[in-house]
Amino acid sequence: MEIVLPPEVEALVQRQLTSGKYNNAIEVILAGIKLLEQQDIYQGRLQELQQEALIGWEASQRGEVVDGATAMAQIRAKMRSRYGASEA
Repeated sequence: MEIVLPPEVEALVQRQLTSGKYNNAIEVILAGIKLLEQQDIYQGRLQELQQEALIGWEASQRGEVVDGATAMAQIRAKMRSRYGASEA
């Protein structure tokens, strides 16, 4: 595959090479692709967290809440069962 970069992208690659951070253009391009992959992963996780937050908000609006001490006890119990953690 041969790719022709627009001048502004070529200049960006050249700046990265000049910085000494990368040895060649392929390394710069691969770093950019890896960042895109990470962004996709983070975006997916953000959407999951937003959905979980919405579920929690809706539950709180219905009065389905627990006090802080109860919530912490539930979290500790879950951690103990999942990881075998001892009482802290």
